[in-house]
Amino acid sequence: MQPDNFDFQWDLPTPFCQALIVEEKDIDGLGHTNNSVYVNWCQQVGWAHSVALGLNLDHYRELDAAMVIRHAEYDYIGATYLGEPCIMGTWLTACDNRLTMERRFQLVRHRDGHTLLRAKWQLVSIKLSSGRARRMPEEFKHCYGAAVIPSPSISLAK
Repeated sequence: MQPDNFDFQWDLPTPFCQALIVEEKDIDGLGHTNNSVYVNWCQQVGWAHSVALGLNLDHYRELDAAMVIRHAEYDYIGATYLGEPCIMGTWLTACDNRLTMERRFQLVRHRDGHTLLRAKWQLVSIKLSSGRARRMPEEFKHCYGAAVIPSPSISLAK
């Protein structure tokens, strides 16, 4: 989804965006969106961004390579509730073109643009058939490396 569809205070320029609406299945016993749903939304938006860049699961299998989460940080800033529209933005913020990448996320509430979540993933390239770390294939360097938006040091809590 094009970021210019949403005029919010993004942490970084030109995020890849996806609109989300909180559904009944997302609500926990406390009456708001369960934290695990935010994690799932990050995964969904991260994959959608990867596909938009030209790399999907079939490509990963053909290359016998994948980028997997090595470390994840989530800062839950605000709650979301049933029926609430939100926008998740994501960026690739680092890629060493050898083994590792960094992806950041920002979730904003549509009605007021309030940031509800910031997250950061450190990813590592692996060989699918063994699960061991391996150098990134040229396709990863080309697709992911070209999409990196250098980021200043951003605190997740900001």
